[in-house]
Amino acid sequence: MSTRTHEAGYVLDTDPARLDLDAVEQWLLREAYWTSGRDREVMVRSLAGSTVYGLYAASGAQVGVFRVVTDGATFAWLCDVFIDTAHRGHGLAQWAVAVIRDELQALGVRRIILATADAHGVYAKVGFAPMARPERWMELDTRPVIPTIAPRQAAA
Repeated sequence: MSTRTHEAGYVLDTDPARLDLDAVEQWLLREAYWTSGRDREVMVRSLAGSTVYGLYAASGAQVGVFRVVTDGATFAWLCDVFIDTAHRGHGLAQWAVAVIRDELQALGVRRIILATADAHGVYAKVGFAPMARPERWMELDTRPVIPTIAPRQAAA
C-alpha cells in the first residue's frame, strides 16, 4: 500500500477499502467520455484487477481516482484518470501522475502508456509523449459500434 501527501494536504492512497465507489461510479460512468457503456459491476471488477490510487482532500472526501493496470515489472497502462471538477486547476492530476510514474519506475516498469483526448499538456509535463512507433501497436476492440444519427433536414 502506498500513501503520499501533496503540499496542499491532499492524499494519494492505494488502499482499496478507502475508495468511495459511489463517487467513482459518478465520475467514471456518468461524467467520463471514455467509459460509455460500462456498468457498476464492470467498474468494480476493473478496480479489483488493478492498482487504484484514490485522491482525497484533507477532509477525507475522495476527489479523484487513477487506475493502473500493470504486471508490476515491465509494463503499465494508466487509465480512468479523473479529478472532481471542484478540485481541478490546482495541478493535482500532474502531481499524482508524477507520483504514480515514480512508483512504477521504482518497480522497474519502463513502459507506461495512456490515452487521452484532451489532457496531453498535463501528461507532457511529467514526461509522456506521443508513441515513437505507433505503427507497431495494434488493438482488438469488440465494443459495439453505436451509429450516429444524422441531424434532421429542414423541410424545403
